[in-house]
Amino acid sequence: MRQYIRHVDETLGLRRDTSFNERVCSCTWDNAAAEWTIQTETGVTARARWLVLATGLLHKPYIPSWPGKERYKGVLQHSAEWNEATSVKGKRVAVIGAGATSVQIIQELGKEAAQLTLLMRRPSYCLPLGQRTWSSEEKAEFRARYPKLFADGRASAIGIPNVRRDIRAQDVSAEERERYFEEIWDAGGMQFLLRNYSNIMLDKEANMLVYDFWKKKVRQRLTDAKKQALMAPDEMPFYFSTKRTPLEQDYYDVLNQDNVDIVDLNEHGIQEFTEGGLKLGNQSREFDYIVCATGFDSITGSVTSMGLKSKDGVDLEDVWKDGVRTYLGMTLHGFPNAFMVYSPQAPNALANGPTIIECQCDFVCDTIISLGKNKTLEPTREAEDGWKAGIDAAISRTLYPHTNSWWNTSNIPGKKAENQLYILGINNYEKQCRETMADWKGFVVSDVDAP
Repeated sequence: MRQYIRHVDETLGLRRDTSFNERVCSCTWDNAAAEWTIQTETGVTARARWLVLATGLLHKPYIPSWPGKERYKGVLQHSAEWNEATSVKGKRVAVIGAGATSVQIIQELGKEAAQLTLLMRRPSYCLPLGQRTWSSEEKAEFRARYPKLFADGRASAIGIPNVRRDIRAQDVSAEERERYFEEIWDAGGMQFLLRNYSNIMLDKEANMLVYDFWKKKVRQRLTDAKKQALMAPDEMPFYFSTKRTPLEQDYYDVLNQDNVDIVDLNEHGIQEFTEGGLKLGNQSREFDYIVCATGFDSITGSVTSMGLKSKDGVDLEDVWKDGVRTYLGMTLHGFPNAFMVYSPQAPNALANGPTIIECQCDFVCDTIISLGKNKTLEPTREAEDGWKAGIDAAISRTLYPHTNSWWNTSNIPGKKAENQLYILGINNYEKQCRETMADWKGFVVSDVDAP
């Protein structure tokens, strides 16, 4: 990925227009000039007619406010602030959290640490990555299909060209269903989800059939009965795929190791930090390193912590205090000529990132080109209401609302839990966005006196 980004930079010369190592602290709208003024903590100032907020879904790290953190004399790191020089060889390590980041971390640290302890509330439902080295011939054949793959991805629901099986899980015999589950499981990657039956995210019974198959496959990998019960419990902790489903290469193999143990935080919660580690329930445990895979103030956290104020001078964090509001998941009432990409109320966590970003950036660029430099664009409050009602109605028919996670921004104490997902697919999303451009439905377009 870094090589690709470097290639884009060198090809398009982006570096000459980029200020690095800057943190934006203020974005204000000048009504008279119809321009945004953006300031950074180091004093850099920019003025622009158009503002694009490409601040990402998972940017602002979250570390819970455990008592006694200041007393701990070991190394405490959040995954987002990882020191690449870190070595845990021969050390006692605790990893707090069991989400996608934790899966990646444990796969590596568990091979090096003297002792690694996973502290978790809920397990992740991991799928086999099936990673392997491709031959030169396979790479050449794949590259030849790039144009079609990219086009098909853009026209698909989640940015990956796949077809879900258009029948219910209960409409086939148990034997046929088992054979098909095995086929898509062996395909690796996200295929087990992308090619599954049409009703697994709509029907509790169908979802349970998927979970039971997954549980069986994971328990075949885990050899310890206690670890089996924690990582693939008899009772489904949450509906399958209503939280992020990580991909793993040897996660369960590492969990099998004698130097790795698992602590259920529901029974032995973190009471406090001590000088040497953590007090878990009534027991103190010593750790040289504590890794916080505790996630992020997701989806909205980055855009609400940069001093972004409306044309009336109200900070976005206060604008959204009673709930997130957008139009098309890209624009905001009260914020003229401002766009968000990879944003709330859009296809974000359930879509291939580059595909939805390209879709939204193309909309932003085409809007700016279409309107020209002497216009302002702002959605109406009614358009925001309609957009929110539409995405909430769509997700209400699924199993997603039954599970709290960073997908609905409920992972931060005090933050309102609410739907942030557009689930009807990138193809339908882009169609809806493009249809508004014909007569700028839902927007107010105003003239600006030329400077």
